[in-house]
Amino acid sequence: MIDIRLIDEITRRLGDALPPGVSQAKEELENQFRTVLTGAFERMNLVGRQEYEARCAELEALQEKLAALEARLDEIS
Repeated sequence: MIDIRLIDEITRRLGDALPPGVSQAKEELENQFRTVLTGAFERMNLVGRQEYEARCAELEALQEKLAALEARLDEIS
């Protein structure tokens, strides 16, 4: 899942970009921005950098284990 701080930062920037005339509705608009952004990121099925790196490390370990097992199988055959 994407880091909630990123969504909050984007929401804040969008709120700051609103014209002064809509300052009364700023909080409501920011809540709507946050809802839309959260939903969009969830539908995209994004993962954070930390989770991605953890999965890459797991994959690398599994590839090494597979290579060792294949080498062992070659020795047996």
